[in-house]
Amino acid sequence: MTERQAVTLTVVDHVATISLVDVARRNSLNLVLVEQLAAACAEAAANDEVRVAVLRAEGPVFSAGGDIDSLGAPADDPTAVYRGFRALEALTVPVLAAVHAPVIGAGVNFLLACDVIVAARSATFDPRFLDVAIHPGGGHLWRMRQRVGEQGTAAMVIFGDTLTAQEAQEQGLIWRCVDDGALSDLVARLASRVVARSPELVSRTKATLRVSRSLTDPAMAAEIEQVAQNWSMRQPAFTEAVRRLHERVRAR
Repeated sequence: MTERQAVTLTVVDHVATISLVDVARRNSLNLVLVEQLAAACAEAAANDEVRVAVLRAEGPVFSAGGDIDSLGAPADDPTAVYRGFRALEALTVPVLAAVHAPVIGAGVNFLLACDVIVAARSATFDPRFLDVAIHPGGGHLWRMRQRVGEQGTAAMVIFGDTLTAQEAQEQGLIWRCVDDGALSDLVARLASRVVARSPELVSRTKATLRVSRSLTDPAMAAEIEQVAQNWSMRQPAFTEAVRRLHERVRAR
C-alpha cells in the first residue's frame, strides 16, 4: 500500500514551503507525518537554493497534537514523534510559521521550533497536555518559557488558559496577528525580505541568536557578536552594500 502524503515541500524563488497536509488525521503527530516532516526539512537543508522556510498547514486545524490512535500504548521509541520538531529547529535558514487555524497540544511544538510565528485571527493556541493526563514533552516547557516566560507557561500549560491569536501576539507567543485574508501576503513579504539578504549573513545571525540563548554575561554576548560582525565586514555582500549606499548618497 502506498504511504499517504502527510507533508509536502515546494521550493519557489528561494522559499521552501513545508505544508502539513494530513487533514484526515488533523495533522497530528503520527509517525508518518513526523517522518515526512523530518525528510522535508532534510531535503530543504540540502538545497542550496533555499534561503528561508515557511511552515504551514491545510485543513480546519493546524495540528491537533498527539495522535489519538497511538496515545493508548507507549511507543518503543517515545522520542520518535519529536523528530519533526528537531528537524525544523535544526534548519540553518530562518523558519517562519504561518498559522491559519487552531493549534492544540503537542502541535504547538511545531511552532515553537520555528524562529518566527505569524497567525490569522482564526488561530487559537491551546497546549492541553494535562487535559489528557500527559506531561508536556519534546522541550515544550523550555521553548514556551522562552516565548511567554514562566508565568505565561504555567498559565497555558498548568491552568489551561487558551490564547486567541490577538492574545498570543500580546503575550509574545507569536510575532504578529493579522486578518485571515492578510496572512499569505504577510508571509510573502517577510520571506522576501530574507531572500533579498545575504544567505550567509542570515544563517550566521541565526546561529549567533541561538548561541545567545544560553548566555548570561553581556560582555561574552558582545564578544561573540563582534567576531561575527568582523566576519561580515569582510564578505563581498558588505562591500556591495556599501557601494550601493554610496551611490544613493551621491544621487541625492
